[in-house]
Amino acid sequence: MSQDQQPETEQPGLFEEAPGETPPRAPRQGPRRLRSPERQQVEWRELSLDDTLPEDHEARGLWAYVAGLDLSALEAQIQSVAGGAGHPAADPRLLTALWLYATFKGVGSARELDRLCREHLVYRWLCGGVSVNYHSLADFRVAHEEFLEALLTASVAALLEQELVSLERVAQDGMRVRASAGAASFRRQKTLESCLEQAEEQMAALKAEAAGDGAAGSRRRRAARERAARERQARVTAALAVLPEVAAKKKAGEREQARASTTDPEARVMKMADGGFRPAHNVQFATDTGSGFILGVEVTNSGSDMGQLAPMVKQIEARCGQPPGAMLVDGGYTKLEDIEQVSGRTEVYAPVPKPKDPARDPHQPLARDSEAVAAWRVRMGTAEAKASYKERAATAELVNAQARNHGLRQLPVRGQRKVRCIALWYAHAENFRRLLALGLLGR
Repeated sequence: MSQDQQPETEQPGLFEEAPGETPPRAPRQGPRRLRSPERQQVEWRELSLDDTLPEDHEARGLWAYVAGLDLSALEAQIQSVAGGAGHPAADPRLLTALWLYATFKGVGSARELDRLCREHLVYRWLCGGVSVNYHSLADFRVAHEEFLEALLTASVAALLEQELVSLERVAQDGMRVRASAGAASFRRQKTLESCLEQAEEQMAALKAEAAGDGAAGSRRRRAARERAARERQARVTAALAVLPEVAAKKKAGEREQARASTTDPEARVMKMADGGFRPAHNVQFATDTGSGFILGVEVTNSGSDMGQLAPMVKQIEARCGQPPGAMLVDGGYTKLEDIEQVSGRTEVYAPVPKPKDPARDPHQPLARDSEAVAAWRVRMGTAEAKASYKERAATAELVNAQARNHGLRQLPVRGQRKVRCIALWYAHAENFRRLLALGLLGR
């Protein structure tokens, strides 16, 4: 066999290792190469604040929504004008957008919102370089009840015009929200009178102390102490003023035990969802079952929902120009006078109380029933009414759950008027959430 005819044998490839065991690689010596943060490096970037937020972010939709609102009533209250004295005021659209987004995200503290406006990208984008402080934020949230009420009316009118709300059926439910007051702040009349006397003595002492001149720092401290004493005196006076109303709701033998809070005189001790008793306010929401938009908001200091149906129907009729076709409520709203009052305009869907006699059909009218009450009993015995009533829990209880999930568990303010402002903010935030979910806001 010639040399050219020798059998071919496999040769190892250029990058292939020869058969056999691979020899272990020796560890590399020297410092490891790592990518570590370098925060002192100066960088130049062509980047605006607007570039930091994604184009499809919900905050952009919120700003577009707020930019389309009529805030002329708030702008008219601003005293700083062009060519005049005074520091420029923060744009009401900015403050509205901040609180609407904060409520939507479950932020209920003005101090926390102040921090977010300095540190959080989305809130910084909303601010757009405008500085805000917690004091102005807190004041704005509770100072414009009429504006928030008018804004809800205008937004509901727009929804009705676009046929997004039908008013065919509306579900109403109440939730007890913990008040900004402790149980120990509730005192009887004798103790309240003693507290008022002490508050008046403290106020007189502070005024006498302020008669002399002092340093600016001392004057500021005295002014703060005077303001605190004056506010305490006002709260104790208000507690004494509401005491007869509280006593009138008690039994004859228990009226001397009536108590009122020196922290929030309008709060009342209520039975909460967990069975305990705490100072609270009763927040009422009325929601369209077809769309999930909130149409009515009310706040009371009654621990019961009894008697809250007719006022809510009246509020919805005034806001929408027409009454709801039907109101879906639970058994706590079945006040016969309310059913009679809304009869002819609104049908009431509420469970009929069980009779004491188990043999009697609860859906058969009683001899003493009015025509409206008799019609309600018969209606609730039909399969159609029972099917419609199922929408109540899916609507009203969902709205309450959303509010609690977004922070409406304990109120950060005192007084029924301020509490109603908080409830209105939550209603606007929930309606904004529904607009987002339905894809009705341009982003």
